[in-house]
Amino acid sequence: MVAVSVLPDSVLLRVLALLPPCDRERAAGVCRRWRRLALDRTVWRHVDVSQRRLSSGALWQLLRQHLHAGLCTLRARGSLLSGSRQRLLSPALLAALRQRCPQLQCLSLAETDLRRIPYESIPASLSTLELRRCEIPAAWFRRSGASPGALQHLLVHHVPAFSDQHLLAACSQHRLKTLSLWGTYRLTEPGLRRAAPYLEELQRLELRGCGAGDATLDSIGCHMKRLRVLEIVACPVTGTGLGSLKPLRHLEMLCLELGEKVSPGAVIALCQALPRLRDLRVVGACLGAEVMDKIRVDLSHCSCSHSPQPPA
Repeated sequence: MVAVSVLPDSVLLRVLALLPPCDRERAAGVCRRWRRLALDRTVWRHVDVSQRRLSSGALWQLLRQHLHAGLCTLRARGSLLSGSRQRLLSPALLAALRQRCPQLQCLSLAETDLRRIPYESIPASLSTLELRRCEIPAAWFRRSGASPGALQHLLVHHVPAFSDQHLLAACSQHRLKTLSLWGTYRLTEPGLRRAAPYLEELQRLELRGCGAGDATLDSIGCHMKRLRVLEIVACPVTGTGLGSLKPLRHLEMLCLELGEKVSPGAVIALCQALPRLRDLRVVGACLGAEVMDKIRVDLSHCSCSHSPQPPA
């Protein structure tokens, strides 16, 4: 067994970067060498403090002590039931984050109250924004200026206020390549169709539990022909609507939920028309083994898998 003390700094830096921030701080108290390595900026390029709820004060302290110009990813969790003093973010904190961390590319927020945060306060350097169970104001995703924002990847999971106007603002003011919408029950099919013409550069689309129907699939087939990954689960679509997806010639992975209105035959007909499809994931609690066997036989050119529930 090799002693830790003989490992080179480059190896220890990689190990420390894999630890949660609290363990990095503990490692800094071991000895002078470990303190130097644990506080190295390369260790703090990606910071995930989403395992526990943070207050604004705790995030301020983290920003002053460890977050710097090399920060690329920040993941944090707030509390929707906290008072104003315990809110995770404020315009002042975001302004300090923009100044100290100009290379921040990914901001992931969970259970965070953003209703008093102007969208202009969000760092303009972001290419990825992830919102899980957050509260947002009505005017979010609107930017001043005519040039498109840097945001390319938008994930919105179980954000109850996310509506048609949010989607249209996000799609029209950013050149999105990834769009993931889970549990956004306020979205309507007309709203999804209005946003579709702005998503011609989209490469990954996930729709779960939103208002997407056959008309949405028709808009996807017309406007999103660069899609490589498509997931449609818990949406009111039919086998007839699936035929609208045949123009997606670049599609490589498809995840669909089979039900009363989507038959195995419709899925097979669609997949046979997609020349680059290599991965089919079928979701359905009542799907028999014989149905999957038939799908695998007819679609020998791609990998087919089945799960009762959609993947997390």
